[in-house]
Amino acid sequence: MFKRRLGRSDLEVSAMGIGCWAMGGPWEWLEADGSKNPVGWGQVDDAESIRAIHYALEAGINFFDTAANYGCGRSERVLSQALAGRRDKVILATKFGYLVDEENRVVTETENVVTRIRQECEDSLRRLKTDYIDLYQFHWGAYPAEKAGEVRDFLEKLVEEGKVRWYGWSTDNVEGARVFAQGQHCTAIQHWMNMSADKPQMLAVCEELDLASIIRSPLGMGMMTGKFTSDTTFPEDDVRFGWDLRAERPTQHIQRVEAVRKVFVDAGEARTQAQIALAWLWTRGDRNIPIPGFKTVAQVKENIQAMEFGLLSNEQMKKIDDIYERAQIIS
Repeated sequence: MFKRRLGRSDLEVSAMGIGCWAMGGPWEWLEADGSKNPVGWGQVDDAESIRAIHYALEAGINFFDTAANYGCGRSERVLSQALAGRRDKVILATKFGYLVDEENRVVTETENVVTRIRQECEDSLRRLKTDYIDLYQFHWGAYPAEKAGEVRDFLEKLVEEGKVRWYGWSTDNVEGARVFAQGQHCTAIQHWMNMSADKPQMLAVCEELDLASIIRSPLGMGMMTGKFTSDTTFPEDDVRFGWDLRAERPTQHIQRVEAVRKVFVDAGEARTQAQIALAWLWTRGDRNIPIPGFKTVAQVKENIQAMEFGLLSNEQMKKIDDIYERAQIIS
């Protein structure tokens, strides 16, 4: 198990965290016109989720990332059950910023972001059965950067009160990251990145401002695992339900993942596609902390085993860049 410092904080975390979106089960996003869209990952077994968390803990993983809206509170509640008696041994991250209806399992945007932060924090503390949050992250990634300073300043108040130790923003907005980083206790930016979608600008900002780079969707919502074909379909309560894997772009993704796998097979390496994708992220930057999701113990085990293989070589990185038709960038 290798570890990394969480940005400018004094917290040391496992170089891979556990993403807890999927274990929230089905939930829906409520649009302004009243329509609803699935944003969960289908049915999930809470007992299996808890077994997977326990496996991760025993393997040395100490960083767990959830959010209030994952399952409309279900993910936080199940995570608290799994971590019972071990709270002092983990770094616990959750998120806020949306209006969560726990009873009806729907989530929507709200303009009253700042005025709701304190209540949202209290709600997460209740569901997580803890009196502090190690990393509290603003979840509304597209929130205007010019308004983000007010959110940041309120988070500083929660730090002063001891409810939050450090905070960050889950966003792909580089300028927004700069605004948040002006806060003394901002220590992380969570952003989209994977083998098919490099983010050199965000990595540069994290390096410049001494922030952790927490990687969401490190396996491309499953596309990096090599488990999908053009015939793969998803249930109606899965966020990927509308995917057409016969379309041009998904077909290209599938072909590229297979081409990457062949590079390693030809070299006699036993890494799975998921393990290659995780190693690529660790090699790409020493601040990167991927947080792959899971629905089974087997998935958590496979992801953790990626750490045993170590980083990729410069030659392997170049071959991957060639497959994805981009210039190689060496950190």
